[in-house]
Amino acid sequence: MRRPAALLLPLATAAALVALWHLAVRWSGATVFPAPGDVVAALAELARNGVLAPAVARSLARVGSGYLLALLAGVPLGMLMGWSAGAAQALNPVVQVLRPISPIAWIPVAIVLFKVGDGAAVFLIFLAALFPIAVATMNGVRSLPPMVLQAGRNFGLSPPAVLARVVFPAALPQVLVGLRIALGVAWLVVVAAEMSGIESGLGYLVIDARNAGKRYDLVVAAMVVIGAIGLTLDLLARRVERLPAVRWGFRSD
Repeated sequence: MRRPAALLLPLATAAALVALWHLAVRWSGATVFPAPGDVVAALAELARNGVLAPAVARSLARVGSGYLLALLAGVPLGMLMGWSAGAAQALNPVVQVLRPISPIAWIPVAIVLFKVGDGAAVFLIFLAALFPIAVATMNGVRSLPPMVLQAGRNFGLSPPAVLARVVFPAALPQVLVGLRIALGVAWLVVVAAEMSGIESGLGYLVIDARNAGKRYDLVVAAMVVIGAIGLTLDLLARRVERLPAVRWGFRSD
């Protein structure tokens, strides 16, 4: 009974919101903001014209590239800061200074370094995802009970072996939480980056639809696609968190 309820409740909430949206547009007599039916028609138009699929593909490719780079850099950086007190003293202040800076504030720097294009977008996504991954990994390593580390040493493991075979698997649940958060932030940032001059992707589709005759039905259609993909990415990340190999690190729902 729990699974059907978990599915039906959000569907019912979404249906109620769509109904309120439709009624609000009709009662207000708004001619600029589209009704749900107009958005569905706009989605069909984007798909029929061959615009939607390439835009989705470009945005996902940029997120994948930046996120992968952040993963490759953030996990080792977090492991180092969590394992070594000296490394934490040297690196953590820098991380904590840079972490609160909005990735959007880096747009001028990204354009100077990489010009307007994929390089700038990937750089912004990398920065956005790097710090959540590094901080979550560091906290995961620091939160390990001392007896876990001692058990690895008692088996005669070298420090690198302790890191690879004891510390990382034990910290993995918290690392995965950081990866999920970073993925959501990366998806937010790619849309903003594509609005800053890049002529492809879903962010550009939003700006282009607004500028091309103020087609707000296309604008909202692109926004719906952005939200749906974000939800899908989050659901996939949650499924990874609940794989048997790491499920022990989470409380049961």
